[in-house]
Amino acid sequence: MAVFVALGAFLMTLAGGWTAQHVTDRRHLVLGLAGGLMLGVVGLDLLPEALRAAGTEVYGVPAALLLFVAGFLLAHLVERLLAARRASHGAAEHVYTAPPPGRLSRCRAGDRAHPFGPPLARPPDAGAPPRLRDDRAPEVGLTAAAAMVGHSLMDGVAIGASFQVGGGMGTAVALAVIAHDFADGFNTFTLTSLYGNARRKALAMLFADAVAPVAGAAASAFLTVPEALLGGYLGLFGGALLYLAAAEILPEAHHEHPARSTLLCTVAGAAFIWLVVGVTTG
Repeated sequence: MAVFVALGAFLMTLAGGWTAQHVTDRRHLVLGLAGGLMLGVVGLDLLPEALRAAGTEVYGVPAALLLFVAGFLLAHLVERLLAARRASHGAAEHVYTAPPPGRLSRCRAGDRAHPFGPPLARPPDAGAPPRLRDDRAPEVGLTAAAAMVGHSLMDGVAIGASFQVGGGMGTAVALAVIAHDFADGFNTFTLTSLYGNARRKALAMLFADAVAPVAGAAASAFLTVPEALLGGYLGLFGGALLYLAAAEILPEAHHEHPARSTLLCTVAGAAFIWLVVGVTTG
């Protein structure tokens, strides 16, 4: 029964990924919505559940919150290390170098002689700081998507365990998982693509995320995850997810299109998760 119900999560995850894939002409809106969904998932779903499951304290601070901070810092550290590694291997382009006075005409785009480096397709705007090419490491996107898959696997285990407790509890947990798996699929595809991974890799991670709840529900018949361990994992995962939303996705969403519609999409994403949590736990 649990595996059959988990198929709903499978379909909902694919629906979320399909939506993210087919709105590429409104990329800033997609990123804004993804940032809001991730913020809502972390603050309204993952963190409360982590605090409830991992109730122990370490020096007066809940263990789940310590792991939440650790996850945030770990994501930042991994991203910086990978970006530095790419830069050291020549992944970043040269910044714009202003020519000496009187030599500007030799460096205009379209001239054949460029003694000060390769030509730019468009000279930088006056007063604008020089910018490097986007140096995001694809490994960060794959790691984040893999964490989403792990989260979906735990969702499947939760479905299976709740059905072992009783049918009513299983139905409630399944509805909660299925409702927010649309956001999981949306975010998995968006995260993988945002960091420059090929479309086939994004689709592969989306499919893995869709299959994970079914696999977790099937595995729940043979294993039991300690509640404290699950709470710690949710705290760590929530911190990493919040970093990606706040430091990467939302700034990218407002970089090229600082529009009011992008902000509204972010608010709508967080409000959607609030609605889902309220409906499924009320």
